[in-house]
Amino acid sequence: MAASLIRLLPETTANRIAAGEVVERPAAAVKELVENALDAGARRIAVTLEEGGIGRILVEDDGSGMSAEELDLAVERHATSKLPEEATLFRIATLGFRGEALPSIGAVARLTLTSTNGSGGAHAITIEGGRKSAVAPAAGAPGTRVEVRDLFFATPARRAFLKSARSEGEAAVEAVRRLALAWPEVGFRVELDGRQVLALPPQDRDARIVALLGGEFGAAALPVEATRDGLSLSGLAAAPTHHRPTGEYQHLVVNRRPVRDPQLRTALRVAYRELIPRGRHPAAALFLEIPPEAVDVNVHPMKTELRFRDAEGVRGMLISALRRALAVGVAAVPSAQPGAAPGFAEAAPTPFGMPVDAPRWQPLPGWRPEPVPQRPPAPRLPLGFATPQPVPQPASLPVAEEGPLGRPLAQLLSTYVLAEAPDGALVLVDQHAAHERLTHEALKEQLQSGGVRAQPLLLPAVVEMASAAVARLLDQAEDLARLGLEIEGFGPGAVLVRALPALLGNPDPAPLLADIAEELAESGEALALADRLDAAIARLACHGSVRAGRRLTGEEMAALLRQMEATPRAATCSHGRPTFIRLGKAELEKLFARR
Repeated sequence: MAASLIRLLPETTANRIAAGEVVERPAAAVKELVENALDAGARRIAVTLEEGGIGRILVEDDGSGMSAEELDLAVERHATSKLPEEATLFRIATLGFRGEALPSIGAVARLTLTSTNGSGGAHAITIEGGRKSAVAPAAGAPGTRVEVRDLFFATPARRAFLKSARSEGEAAVEAVRRLALAWPEVGFRVELDGRQVLALPPQDRDARIVALLGGEFGAAALPVEATRDGLSLSGLAAAPTHHRPTGEYQHLVVNRRPVRDPQLRTALRVAYRELIPRGRHPAAALFLEIPPEAVDVNVHPMKTELRFRDAEGVRGMLISALRRALAVGVAAVPSAQPGAAPGFAEAAPTPFGMPVDAPRWQPLPGWRPEPVPQRPPAPRLPLGFATPQPVPQPASLPVAEEGPLGRPLAQLLSTYVLAEAPDGALVLVDQHAAHERLTHEALKEQLQSGGVRAQPLLLPAVVEMASAAVARLLDQAEDLARLGLEIEGFGPGAVLVRALPALLGNPDPAPLLADIAEELAESGEALALADRLDAAIARLACHGSVRAGRRLTGEEMAALLRQMEATPRAATCSHGRPTFIRLGKAELEKLFARR
């Protein structure tokens, strides 16, 4: 009989393999040790890192500590104080629960634990490459002190794949920062290679958010609140003008656990999709409280991904809560200042973003900027803009004579409206971007009221397209009809357009349909119907808005400013670009080197 090719691995080897799932780098070890300290009730936690944590990790806390017997058990695999009975595996209310962190670290490093539980004095135990010593009396302050030296010395192959000490140290500090955000009542201190890089006293949550994400985020933050079916969401989300180049500033916390869950990050992206430019990322610090039995944290050894019992409900609540928070007028949103937020400074190397030799301003023919005519509420800007004549303002929607965006002074380059705010600041409005948002919100309001009003074409238009694009449009023909876009097939490579949304005036249907088909291809079936319709509305709005180069009258400019002030999310267009910038006294003095 042939010898068996299957054999049991030695315990030391098996432990080292298992350790690789839990402790993949110094940051993972730091995260596990700090979570243990938080579960132990610590109110002050100090972390010391040398060589980015590869050489040494020291975590000290003032938590409940352990007795000699508990210390001996704590370094055994699957020994934990956090699961009193098997059934609680599906109702986890602590950060840790597997009992793998300490034995995993001890299997690949030199680990020393010293702990005092307040009654039996201090004791210590060491593990080196998986070999455990006996518990011995020691000297130590109340709480627990965990020291890890020579991480991955027992698994040189894993150590060879680590990044530089600097990169590993930054990742470890970031792990502490994320936990610190979730536990603001706990004080944290981190020292990296002799430098103190984090010092946070116990504080309230908003102060902790500003301390970690910066005052710029705090100034641009909008409160987010929602409750539904036992779920509670709270926190701060940055205004659309405060977008970032990466997702680093997205902090999501579920039941006090920092997570990088793809479902929640997707919901965050969907909520901001029409408000920030493509390729940019929103910033937020959001805290979700959910019954422990409604979420499974036992999905991945790192416990940063979750599985929700009602994933659609959680996703929907997050999106709707964010959209409510972001649905504010320009008066409540910090305006785009040159250099104040990413995406604006890069696009404006000269004042106002214009070439140096461009004309700075040009008054409108026949219109005197002083004074702005005082008359009944300004007429609404015609959403279709089929003719240059302003449309009378409905009596049911009064408009203030002057609001936060001020009074129009002139039109620049037939594209930008120059206004003076009540405090004397200059406001520059991109007329196309602003009107695109107004059209978008008007279309959305009609859709929510039962459907966008359609305008039948006198002669149906035939639009030739690729067969794949035709198929995508016809698959969604019923939903597009709710948007006022009535189409039907016209052979294998064409679409017959019978009606267009009335608000759009008379746009060319060919580029409009091409854009809608592209949007449907990008969103696919991954998005819910409401999200796909909203994305399609954004494309419609772009085609139905007043274009750059269109001359506006003084009344039209005033109407545009007043409607922006009364329209939700009017600080950005449907593509996420800013609709206006504001130059106050400080910004002007900086431009002219007065400060």
